[in-house]
Amino acid sequence: MKSLFIFAFFSAISIAAASTAYPSIPGLDSGDCSLTGDETNLVPPRREVYDDGRLFDITHRFVPEMPVWDSKEGLGHFLWLADSMKNGSRANGSAMKLGVHTGTHVDAPGHFYDNYFDAGFDVDTLDIGLLNGLVLLVDVPRDNNITAEVMKSLYIPKGVRRVLFRTLNTDRKLMFKKEFDTSYVGFMEDGAKWLVENTDIKLVGVDYLSVAAYVHSVQSHLVFLESREIILVEGLKLDGVPAGIYSLNCLPLRLVGSEASPIRCILNR
Repeated sequence: MKSLFIFAFFSAISIAAASTAYPSIPGLDSGDCSLTGDETNLVPPRREVYDDGRLFDITHRFVPEMPVWDSKEGLGHFLWLADSMKNGSRANGSAMKLGVHTGTHVDAPGHFYDNYFDAGFDVDTLDIGLLNGLVLLVDVPRDNNITAEVMKSLYIPKGVRRVLFRTLNTDRKLMFKKEFDTSYVGFMEDGAKWLVENTDIKLVGVDYLSVAAYVHSVQSHLVFLESREIILVEGLKLDGVPAGIYSLNCLPLRLVGSEASPIRCILNR
């Protein structure tokens, strides 16, 4: 009964909460959502919230300053204009080079299981139905990694299949800092085991580059990916989104042979 009450409570929050300013990377947002009409001063729209607060883009923008696993330098120069109209090409054409675990991305079972990788369990085999549907966004206690005790304290109802965990990482704006930070919040091995053994969750979303705490980066991934039934979505942008129930839409690239893919994720309420 308690679980049902909490589920209903989160639902009420998601529907009733007023839309607040949704922060993004400083200097990249324009407050204008339309062109100026003056072609010498065109202002492209950059938005995080659409349709009067009904749609939230929870995907981080790819910029040179975004953090990369175990790097102090950030993503760096990853995008260039391979064909330029200014240099005589009939159209502009960009090219890019980046790791598949960059920014907001999804992991496939082959990420930590070499036999799964060899067998072809890549991102093209992930269940698109699981990546799209009702999702619960919850706030995790801010003073701890996600342990079994923390999982128990969240009272996530049985039957909930998708959960996004907002942690201290969001408060600290770690995804906006170029240098990778090993003190990020993630799942400890016992927290991952508790989720697998005691909930119906099959999609786990987190707000930094890894679902697993740095000290348990291997152990927690092994727990989550062993069954090949749980999908991990990492590097989500959860700033300013009210906790509650949403419809989630996540679509990775169909990268045959890859254990991960950048992904675009949208919340709809």
